[in-house]
Amino acid sequence: MSVAAFSPRTSFQQELTATAQHLATVLPAAASQAIAAGIAQVAAAGTVGRALQAGQAAPNFTLPDASGQPQTLATLLAQGPVVLTFYRGNWCPYCSVQLRAYQQALPELAHYSATLVAVSPQTPDFTALTVSDKVLTFPVLSDVGNGVARQYGLAYGVGAEVADTLRSVGIDLTAFNGTTADELPLTATFLIGTDGLVAWADVAADFKYRPDPAAILAALAQLPAAVPA
Repeated sequence: MSVAAFSPRTSFQQELTATAQHLATVLPAAASQAIAAGIAQVAAAGTVGRALQAGQAAPNFTLPDASGQPQTLATLLAQGPVVLTFYRGNWCPYCSVQLRAYQQALPELAHYSATLVAVSPQTPDFTALTVSDKVLTFPVLSDVGNGVARQYGLAYGVGAEVADTLRSVGIDLTAFNGTTADELPLTATFLIGTDGLVAWADVAADFKYRPDPAAILAALAQLPAAVPA
C-alpha cells in the first residue's frame, strides 16, 4: 500500500515561521539579540560536526518515559526502525510545534513499523506535563543531565548570557532540567535502522529549524528493509 505524504492543513514550516514571527513581537529586543548571538556561537563552535552521523552505531540507552517506565533503544529496535528526536523542553514554542506535528505523522510512520521517540533533559515531572499538554501518544523520555544527548554528540552549555536571558523571560533551565549545568541538546532527529546504525541524521545549530515530517518519511522509505504495510 502506498503511503500518502504528510500534509496537515497548515504546513509544518508555516507554523515554525509563524512561531518565529510571534516571538519577535513579544520578546524584548535585548532578549532576542542575546538568543540570536547564542545560536551564532553554537554554529561557530562546530558543535554540529561532533554529532552522530549516518553510518555510525547508535548508542543504546535506557531512559524513563512520562509514566516512569524504562524505555530501551535496543528493545524498541526489535520492533522496527526508531525515529529518535531530541528537543529542548516543554517551554520551547518550536518544540511544541514539532512534537504536535510529529504526533500527527504517527499513522504514516506506522506504515514502516517505525517508533517515534522524543528525548529532552527535562525532569520526569516536566516530561509528563509535555505529554499531557500536547496529548502525545509516543514515548517521551527524560534525559536528566543530558547523558544520552552527550553520547549522541548533542549536549552543549548555553552560556551565562543565554541562561540569564531565558530566566529573564521566565524560563529557568535549572528548574526544568533539575541541574545547574545550563545545558541543552542540539535539536536533532535520527533515523535508526533495526541494525542499530544511524541511517539518516538531521542536526541543527539553530533551534528554530526542525526537520519536516515529510523528510523523515522519505528517509524511512529509503531503508533497505522498508516495506510499507
